[in-house]
Amino acid sequence: MLELFGSGLFTLWLELAGAKIKPLNALGALAWQSTPGLVIAADPNPTGAKTVEQYLKELISTKLVPVEQTVNQGIWMQSGPMLMANHQGTTPVPAASLTKIATSLAALNQLGADYEFPTVIGATGKIENGVVEGDLVVTASGDPLFVWEEAIALGNSLNKIGIKQVKGNLIIVGRFAMSFQRHPLLAGEALKQTLNSATWSRAATLQYSIMPKGTPKPKVVISGKVQLSEQEIAEQTILIKHHSLPLKELINEMNVFSNNDMAEMLAEAVGGHTVVQSMSAKLAQVPESEIQLINGSGLGVENRISPRAVCSMLMALQREAVGYGLTLADLFPTSGVDHRGTMHSRHMPNATVMKTGTLRDVSALAGVLPTRDRGLVWFAVINRGASVSAFRAEQDKLLQNLAKQLEVPEEVPTSIAPHTGNTKVIPSLGAIARNEIMLKLGS
Repeated sequence: MLELFGSGLFTLWLELAGAKIKPLNALGALAWQSTPGLVIAADPNPTGAKTVEQYLKELISTKLVPVEQTVNQGIWMQSGPMLMANHQGTTPVPAASLTKIATSLAALNQLGADYEFPTVIGATGKIENGVVEGDLVVTASGDPLFVWEEAIALGNSLNKIGIKQVKGNLIIVGRFAMSFQRHPLLAGEALKQTLNSATWSRAATLQYSIMPKGTPKPKVVISGKVQLSEQEIAEQTILIKHHSLPLKELINEMNVFSNNDMAEMLAEAVGGHTVVQSMSAKLAQVPESEIQLINGSGLGVENRISPRAVCSMLMALQREAVGYGLTLADLFPTSGVDHRGTMHSRHMPNATVMKTGTLRDVSALAGVLPTRDRGLVWFAVINRGASVSAFRAEQDKLLQNLAKQLEVPEEVPTSIAPHTGNTKVIPSLGAIARNEIMLKLGS
């Protein structure tokens, strides 16, 4: 430890952590703060360790955790290269939806923040007087957020180019899902029903009611059945190319609502859970043994991640996000900014960027907390026990106590502030502008 002080490295870290010493280049500071897997020495300030020690004592005193079960509680807390607290931090444990951090990292790295999943709509046979004599073909690539609003907008786009009837079948090719129904045949049935407002389900009617006033009701009548095709349909006329929301917005929506179906589809898009596991471990610079996955969502106690690996993956995500002009807060819910989904009923310090995880006997919380005295504090808390709601309250209290000890900064650091400011923009589902018209009938 003395060598650390003498080398000047500790002074450098203090600068990067936000202490009032000569400021350094902001990008360099961010890179250092978010270097995954890097721990040089223990933090000489015992605040983090003492706060975690008190947290564990309260779990015991409130009888949330028997003394012998404290070994099942995993905690890791790190600021820059300084380890602030570690309790079973390198042991992989059931991490529930913290698994989505790994899926987010692999997807962002492999696809890019602005990637859009295309869904191509085509037709076979002649098109005369608004009638497709053959089939309507949907060639999908795994859009994880193709929901009722998107289908309504697609129907309106078909009506806009003059198509009102399909005499043949609705053919589904590829990975098509609708409103989180991932079986392509069932998803196709939902699409067929939604394209014709006369046959709308109650769910479609409800979602239409929250779309912009004046949105037309589509009428595309498909006479035939829904069929699946393992082969792409070569002989077809391309009508519309539908673009999904960009990946950065898809990842944010997945994490805000901790949506399991979206997570599975994003994992599948990069090659499945084995690819997510190996890629996230490599990017986070932790042993792959600390990230053990059976899927991309976190459903099942067989998904095991160490608290250290969770923090390292978050740091790696921050590093990846910077390359796209984003921050971690653009990809995960943020206290004081988001008021939807998993932020409901949570009481964390302002500007805490976080991800929750819940199974029957698992309650997990991970993220980054900005502080005045220690800069960005990366944390992961994974609890096991019967009372999930009580664990959530104690996790929030742990962060509140830590913020009280280390003080919150006067302003949210730009390095973890959402680029949209204090209010995130809710994605515009059902935007007709994302339907690229490829054919104009009669032209």
